[in-house]
Amino acid sequence: MLIKIYPENPNPRAIQQAVDILKKGGLIIYPTDTVYGLGCDITNQRAIEKICAIKGIKPDKANFSFICSDLSNISDYIKPIDTTTFRVLKKALPGPYTFILNANGHVPKLLSSKKKTVGIRVPDNSIAQEIVRQLGNPILSASIKDEDELLEYSTDPELIHEKYEDRVDLVIDGGYGGNEASTVIDCTTGEFEVVREGKGSLEDLF
Repeated sequence: MLIKIYPENPNPRAIQQAVDILKKGGLIIYPTDTVYGLGCDITNQRAIEKICAIKGIKPDKANFSFICSDLSNISDYIKPIDTTTFRVLKKALPGPYTFILNANGHVPKLLSSKKKTVGIRVPDNSIAQEIVRQLGNPILSASIKDEDELLEYSTDPELIHEKYEDRVDLVIDGGYGGNEASTVIDCTTGEFEVVREGKGSLEDLF
């Protein structure tokens, strides 16, 4: 199923449709402020396993991120952070960054890697934020890749729907996506180490 949602003014009924699918253990593809994401409810073990099957990876080896609606949402899943890290997160989010932080006991056991870390995202996209807000907990998310040699990520929601319609329950057309992923920053040691250069600049945060 493909539905159009305008990011400037997301239709509450369409947002609720996406939330209902997630609550039933379904998978959705949705827009962010960077690339399109494949997501599910982080509390649904079977849904997580379905995403892992699509991506061809084991849950404990996966580098998924949690899509949160705001900073208060984040504190439910990470260990306490220092003032400097909090200030950086507050300045960066919502925005095109993924922060790797030390996970606490609320992270689903299926996803607990030996490193005990979690990637946290708050996209600057009203569709993603509204879905998470209405759902009441984060979405587990993975980027939608493209087989094209020139484009690393799929950007056209209609083509994404053609490719994934048999494997996901809903594709949200929120307009063309970007082809540059979020910048990944590891904060687990108290330093700020860029693991992957992406759309967000580390220099902008200091």
